[in-house]
Amino acid sequence: MTHTLIASAAALGLAYAGMALLCLALDRHHQQVWGREPSRRQRAAMQGGGALLLALALLPCVAAWSATVGVVLWLGFLSAGVLPLVFLLPYAPRATAWSALLLAPAALGGLMWLP
Repeated sequence: MTHTLIASAAALGLAYAGMALLCLALDRHHQQVWGREPSRRQRAAMQGGGALLLALALLPCVAAWSATVGVVLWLGFLSAGVLPLVFLLPYAPRATAWSALLLAPAALGGLMWLP
């Protein structure tokens, strides 16, 4: 696999997982998945984790491309990461939660391959 392909997959995976955590921090979506509203601590943890994953998605973009192009591609990966959530969350909310939980460590592992 090429360097840019690994960076693209890692950025897209981190963007998806981060957006999924931010979505699941909302009362409505949390209720859909777990059948109850989140506590303040859970909501804060999901919001912080989602923001951290979105920020980490910038690293592979800047590592594979320059800073200026990397930031633009990062914004594109954020948009592409939320698109599956638009279709998956209303129809399969538990699958959304599980896919985000499985995809986040895989995407973080992809960061190890970057220089």
